[in-house]
Amino acid sequence: MTTNRGPQPPASPAPFLSLRTAVVLLTATVIGLVIGGLTVLTGAPIAAAVISGLTSAGASIPVLRTLID
Repeated sequence: MTTNRGPQPPASPAPFLSLRTAVVLLTATVIGLVIGGLTVLTGAPIAAAVISGLTSAGASIPVLRTLID
């Protein structure tokens, strides 16, 4: 005796980013925004604030990768 179960629903695709990667990137973005904002508040030019924010966000990614497990 065989039973017909009908068509199987397709398996859900893998997520675009893992949860760990999303948390690391979001935290790095927040760090970059805070550092950039603080740099603007010191009276530095906007370009210097953007550079400092991008640098701090980029430098924090390897550290956050090791801290967040």
